[in-house]
Amino acid sequence: MTTRARIRDGDQQAFGDLFDEFAKAVYNHAYRLTGDWSAAEDVVSLTFLEAWRLRGRIEPEGGSLRPWLLGVATNVARNLRRSARRHRDALARMPRPEAVPDFADELIDRVADAQHLVDVREAFVRLREHEQDVLALCVGADLDYAEAAEALGVPVGTVRSRLSRARKKLELAATRRQVRGDRGTAVRSVKESTP
Repeated sequence: MTTRARIRDGDQQAFGDLFDEFAKAVYNHAYRLTGDWSAAEDVVSLTFLEAWRLRGRIEPEGGSLRPWLLGVATNVARNLRRSARRHRDALARMPRPEAVPDFADELIDRVADAQHLVDVREAFVRLREHEQDVLALCVGADLDYAEAAEALGVPVGTVRSRLSRARKKLELAATRRQVRGDRGTAVRSVKESTP
């Protein structure tokens, strides 16, 4: 019996092996999508809970389950972003407390690597959500077009066009930074910063 079939049938050992094999890839992908280690850990937990719940949809025959898991992780991260956005909107409607100085910002400004990550994150979040997903899967998780298309449930051509648009936007952002005299480029930063 294949691993896929065993997982589909609820074999806990096979599912544990799946977790052992792909938890790090899911975590790295989740971090690229969220930019937050803690949120990425939440995405990993929820991804494998959701994968267990959806195990009956796995085809008994086929290749690696990595693209499927990354697709589940992408959806989980998207849902968490929506929840966080709703929470922020609710907080924005509440009266604002008196501002307290945040000394963490001053410390972050002193650490060059932290600023580099901020620049990369800023360029990344300016992309449309679908472009972020494709960039994280193709560049960050190193999926090919077909695997990314499978993970997102879209045609391969859609993956290609979204990735092309994302790269053009990052190149434009890098050009703007160079004109302002900033260090490096957003495109190089994205490639260097993805695990």
